[in-house]
Amino acid sequence: MESPSPRKFVDGSPVYMSRRFGLPKDFGRVILSDFGSTVRGDLKRNHDAQPDVYRSPEVMIKAAWSYPIDIWNVGAMIWDVFEGGHLFHGQDPTDKGYTTRAHLAEVIGLLGPPPLDLLERGVRSREFFSEDGRWIADVPIPQGNSLENVERVLSGRNKAMFLDFVRGMLAWRPEDRKTARELLEDPWLNTSEISD
Repeated sequence: MESPSPRKFVDGSPVYMSRRFGLPKDFGRVILSDFGSTVRGDLKRNHDAQPDVYRSPEVMIKAAWSYPIDIWNVGAMIWDVFEGGHLFHGQDPTDKGYTTRAHLAEVIGLLGPPPLDLLERGVRSREFFSEDGRWIADVPIPQGNSLENVERVLSGRNKAMFLDFVRGMLAWRPEDRKTARELLEDPWLNTSEISD
């Protein structure tokens, strides 16, 4: 409040200049930051949002989105923090850098194909999927992946509970994702000690 970021107004909305953050001397608790693109979630939107590796399926296909995109973000970020790396990268095999088609291929490789009713909602769906939901983009779907295969920190019951927790956030359909309240009540967060 005492030293606000420089800003300008574009079409009546403030645009703030980002500040550089250095690495801390000591790492502590995870802190969420950079809410510069925050919008109300009670209005449906379909414009681009979210950093590339955290983009939810509905944002990628340009379907109407709301609060559940934040739940997808939390799931992808929890994976990053807990597993020590991104779950999705979206790096195109033709060295184009990040592309939506490469990201969608990775999501299909981990979660299986998207439901047809979700694809029917997306403005961009026909770029990547046929009318009957087949993958038509010119990027191979990674084979042999699953959340079980890529999770390498846990084992036994603890692993199963963690994966159920993550699946509650990383669901294709926004309406199939858990709410923030449901996540706070999840057994994985509320069990103090789990044996294998």
